[in-house]
Amino acid sequence: MDLRSSRKRKGVSLEQIADATKISIRFLRAIEAEEFEKLPGGIFTTSYLRQYAAAVGVEEARLLDYYQAKQERHDAPNGSMVNADESRTSILRFWRAPAAAGR
Repeated sequence: MDLRSSRKRKGVSLEQIADATKISIRFLRAIEAEEFEKLPGGIFTTSYLRQYAAAVGVEEARLLDYYQAKQERHDAPNGSMVNADESRTSILRFWRAPAAAGR
């Protein structure tokens, strides 16, 4: 995706998007460069992508699908990344452990 070109065609600057969305220019640049690993992750990333899409007139679902596909390609080759279910289970285990120890 050429997000920068989409933004320029719309006639919107990164500063205008930052002012409207309160997303830092650093993160907006990462979105345009497709350096999604530089974004804070989780719900923040999807929120930033949605807001960016709205600001530049890109279909939100298309950008989110593109992001998801890129993440899956990034995670698949080495298998070192855990999937969301494994991550969620690990987090729950982490939070339950201190509670169980205190009983």
